[in-house]
Amino acid sequence: MSCSKIFSGDLPELTYEIMKYFQNDFSTLHSCVLVNRLWCRLAIPLLWENPFSIPTKNYKFIEIYLHNLNDDLKTKLSMYNIDDNLFHSNTFFNYPSFIKYLNILKVITSILNWLEDVFRTSKPYNRYSLLQGSIFSFKRLICTSLFKLFIENEVKLYTLDIDISTISNYDPYYYDYFVLILQNPNFIHNIKNLNLYVGSSSTFLYNNYSSKYVSIKCHILQVISVHQNLKKILLNNKSFLSYQSLLLSKGYNCSNTLNTIIFYYIDFKSINNLNKIFEHLNVLESIHIVYCSSLNNKFIQQIINLTKPFKLKTLFINEISQIESLKLLFQKSGSYLENFGYRFMYNYNISLKQQLLELPIKYCKNIKFLDCNGFENQIIYLIFNSIENIKHNLNYLSIATNTSYQSYNNIEHISSIILQNLGQALPPILEYLSLTLCIKSSDFEVFLKNSQDTFIKKLLIMNIIQQDSILPLIKEYIMKKKRVRYLALIDSSFYINLGYDNRDLKDLFLSKDEVKEFSLYNIKVKSYYNELIDMYCFIKEID
Repeated sequence: MSCSKIFSGDLPELTYEIMKYFQNDFSTLHSCVLVNRLWCRLAIPLLWENPFSIPTKNYKFIEIYLHNLNDDLKTKLSMYNIDDNLFHSNTFFNYPSFIKYLNILKVITSILNWLEDVFRTSKPYNRYSLLQGSIFSFKRLICTSLFKLFIENEVKLYTLDIDISTISNYDPYYYDYFVLILQNPNFIHNIKNLNLYVGSSSTFLYNNYSSKYVSIKCHILQVISVHQNLKKILLNNKSFLSYQSLLLSKGYNCSNTLNTIIFYYIDFKSINNLNKIFEHLNVLESIHIVYCSSLNNKFIQQIINLTKPFKLKTLFINEISQIESLKLLFQKSGSYLENFGYRFMYNYNISLKQQLLELPIKYCKNIKFLDCNGFENQIIYLIFNSIENIKHNLNYLSIATNTSYQSYNNIEHISSIILQNLGQALPPILEYLSLTLCIKSSDFEVFLKNSQDTFIKKLLIMNIIQQDSILPLIKEYIMKKKRVRYLALIDSSFYINLGYDNRDLKDLFLSKDEVKEFSLYNIKVKSYYNELIDMYCFIKEID
């Protein structure tokens, strides 16, 4: 009875609460739109809360936004003669009013990517007309017009991400956006989450004294000062030196609002005021250290002397400065640690690796993400001990051999040991499993049999050295038994056996027939590199 009432529209509030569970499942939401008017009215706002972050290369949604521009702006854009059908004649909803999440970098890149598509498909005469004017002026006008549209619609943003990780080519657009925000302070006044990400290899960020950097930095600090509610900050080595005053100053209210801080590729060697920063931040709930260096005695002394808990949620390591310092760090913060991983070269000191891997086994029981990249025969058993130790919490697991410094026989031997022992060590449910190994079908079959009681939402496999194809085994043990929801596979032998000449075609996603077959079992085949977790993106989403 309740189910029929939901479909007939008698319980709209309950229907909406159910739909919210599909907030990031865009294909399901699209299906909901087609059910009836009520479902359409409830699903459309969810689809348009964060369109700039939808993982697709289709940017046509921007044209729907353009319909809502005022006549003045439409006239200005029409003067460029770029496309006769740039503006939709009619729309059913006020789509700009639904926006809840804005990442400034994603807004800029989405608009610029859409414009590239427009330029490519427009008539030659229109392209010539645009070139006679200014492509840059047109791009800038589009970017500012859409941002003004959100401001004028008085949208109620939940999150605004100031992401300047690749600012070098986008500084004029950032400048325009910051000016608009500062001219309209009410736009950000009620934002619940204001996040700042400054971390990149961008040449722009490496010159702390350039006029561009000073200008952008000044605008960022003004925005934070106006909002007074910065929740999250990510800093890399160069940006930390420029923004550490923000963390210590009373003028920005960070001491009472900042709850997440991420250190990304920072060398702590010359940083002496960490203890002051952490003592100053009163509501800090989450600290993340990602591939930072100089985690030595000098660093740890600043941490162990803190009067407050050091809530280290993430620790990814690619060097070991002093193992005793890391031991003290695990002793102080191990109970908080949820994400742990290491990426070492094959020839890294094995004794240090072994000692490092023993630390989470001893001090950490709450790890949800384990990333193991590069290991030798002597430490494989520690991988399984770690998994067994955290099985009840483990959600994400990535295991990869390092091919740079190992012989084929060694990689094959290590991969064989892993596949023969990993299956029985896995928990009943995994959100994500990524395996980058040299896979023999006999070993892989052992793994599949031993792990048959584990459901994996997203399974990624890269068979790094050509062997016999593992696809038939995946079909038998995974596809037919519906043991995964999403699958990504790179298996070079699969395409070679089918007679393909181009050996770059290794991704199962490229085979339409195979994708269709898996879909019959409700398994979506995905592009491998699109699904592989990018550590920078992953930590930005961390709370």
